[in-house]
Amino acid sequence: MIFEVVIEPRAILDIQEAINYYETKQEDLGEYFYEVINEHIELLTQNPYFQIRYKDYHGLPVKKIPFIIFYFIDEKLKIVNILSVFNTSMSPSKYPK
Repeated sequence: MIFEVVIEPRAILDIQEAINYYETKQEDLGEYFYEVINEHIELLTQNPYFQIRYKDYHGLPVKKIPFIIFYFIDEKLKIVNILSVFNTSMSPSKYPK
């Protein structure tokens, strides 16, 4: 069963901000970040049933970089809605609500 992934505007902004940040640290690091995030998003099309973090919201920890992808699943429509790509080195109190 394949799920469609919809990346909400806030998550797109999260990804772009992280790419910009990593590019200031080292050339091509932003591209590496994008590739790793994209691999994890691709995982969600195949199997979105990772841990539930809060109510119906799921969280997929990203390997290799300190981020977590927050999303919810629309079972009927087979859609994964990515709400945020959150930097886990930030305070948990800043988790998206």
